[in-house]
Amino acid sequence: MPTPATMRAAVITGHGGLEVIEVREVATPHPGPGEVLVRVAAAGCNNTDVWTREGAYGHDGADGEPGGWLGPLDFPRIQGGDVTGTVVACGDGVPPELVAGRVLLDPALYDDDGPDARPADVLGSERDGGFAEFVVVPAACAHAVDGSPLSDVELAALPIAYGTALGMLDRGSVAAGHTVLVTGSSGGVGLAVVQLASALGARVVAVCSGDKAAAVREAGASVTVDRRRGAVREGAAAAAPRGYDAVIDVVAGPLIGRGLGLLRPGGRWVVAGALDGWAVDLDVRELYLGNLALVGSTMHTPRIFERLVDLARHGVVRPLVAETFALDSVAEAQRQLARREHVGKLVVVP
Repeated sequence: MPTPATMRAAVITGHGGLEVIEVREVATPHPGPGEVLVRVAAAGCNNTDVWTREGAYGHDGADGEPGGWLGPLDFPRIQGGDVTGTVVACGDGVPPELVAGRVLLDPALYDDDGPDARPADVLGSERDGGFAEFVVVPAACAHAVDGSPLSDVELAALPIAYGTALGMLDRGSVAAGHTVLVTGSSGGVGLAVVQLASALGARVVAVCSGDKAAAVREAGASVTVDRRRGAVREGAAAAAPRGYDAVIDVVAGPLIGRGLGLLRPGGRWVVAGALDGWAVDLDVRELYLGNLALVGSTMHTPRIFERLVDLARHGVVRPLVAETFALDSVAEAQRQLARREHVGKLVVVP
């Protein structure tokens, strides 16, 4: 079937509110050498879509100036870093047998060729992403998932949220038998952590609002702590009197300084978000006297994404999808994402 000359895509025309999102007819991209063209089946939504659109990250050397996660952006930009679909065309140097294969896309390009390289470019941020009918990516980013029992919508929930979650668990050295505290556990990354940590054999204590507790327990949490009651540290301490091997944190804010004592000696506090604030106060004596580690974690590495793809191929975890949206409704998806009233992932189906 010939590839159409144009496609529909949701673009952002600049940094700003929901009004900068427009659905347009744009030229269908063509795969260059080493690249593949993928017909998008589904594309997951992430907080990074909202923050990038708003320009909330800023960038080096420009106080208060809006920017994307890794620096200034070019506009218009098609967002959407979580993509699954079917390869429909290959550029030079790509084996033609990849055509017609079902694939899950690694959204990252890395800063070197090593297994633990860091993301240096992200789909939907530094280059056009999956809120469109087609997307072009390097062939190495397209991982075959033909035999996966997961639906396209479920697969599209995985890359950034579950890649970030698996990276946090890896950097926290979480293993079977450990006790783990998870903050922000009803969001995309937090719920992924709950599922993955439980699958690893860890005991999970999850912080969330009370109205979402049942869904979080169903995802694998042994105990939930109601964040709305204002005594999160006390509730977490009561749920694990012997302390935690790791805290997996997407919230940050005051809990870090007040909560370091929740860790067992040698424990790790891994943070990958700052929903409650990025400026924190802590007593460094707790860190060094307890041989504790405060670890920053951003997204995944090639090694971690390979692990995620293997989990996807075998259906080890099944993402919870809260709602799906048509391409015309990307703005509404981002509106709901910012409200954080849902449990699980929001996914766009072009």
